[in-house]
Amino acid sequence: MQVYKSIETWRKARQQLSSGPLGFVPTMGALHAGHMKLVERSIQENKHTLVSIFINPTQFDNNADLQHYPKTLDADIKLLEEAGVHTLIMPNASEIYADDYRFILRENALSKQLCGQHRPGHFDGVLTVVLKLFNLVQPNKAYFGKKDFQQYLLIKDMAEALFLDIEIIGCETVRAKDGLALSSRNTKLSIAERQKASLLYERLRASKPIDDIAGALEKDGFKIDYVEEHADRRFAAVWLGDVRLIDNVEKHSV
Repeated sequence: MQVYKSIETWRKARQQLSSGPLGFVPTMGALHAGHMKLVERSIQENKHTLVSIFINPTQFDNNADLQHYPKTLDADIKLLEEAGVHTLIMPNASEIYADDYRFILRENALSKQLCGQHRPGHFDGVLTVVLKLFNLVQPNKAYFGKKDFQQYLLIKDMAEALFLDIEIIGCETVRAKDGLALSSRNTKLSIAERQKASLLYERLRASKPIDDIAGALEKDGFKIDYVEEHADRRFAAVWLGDVRLIDNVEKHSV
């Protein structure tokens, strides 16, 4: 696996990359089985697979969350090597934001709902960094998990709106045996919180009105940002202690 830590060296290498489809999996590290499903699919569908690890500061609305975001770089590199990833890029923030975040990509509808309503500026940071990474990597396909369904839709719509010649592929949420959606933040849950966390998925799948589900989650001890239905999905963002959990399910699976 080739590892590039500077944008300049990667851009030179990109020019020399042999022809054939390139799949891209952007991550913030702290890799788990959900990330690796994206990687595996990319390897199956493309000649080359590139993964990025970049903890993007502009999508954090809470500096403490940024500072305490889990970092497992050595383990991440080992996982990617064992999976057969061809290339890893790990740019630093000073290169990605050499403009001091002067130029921001903003969407004015979907990004204002759900997580966007509760995390102002979050999706501005997400869309801006993903577009920068797309320009650097120039992939044919890019892979995103549907646990972050709102993010997936925004990136898919961005690619279409800006005429990017990239196929955005959404992959189903990977869950633990008890139903909890895998997330890098799960490692920050206490033992008791981790045991309770699976109730989020259980409640969302219940054949009950959305208000009843929200009430049940509150009784379970969750602090709620939102529990809502949009189109054919139920969405929720809740807190257990200092850890924010999100999930969504299709309504026809309820």
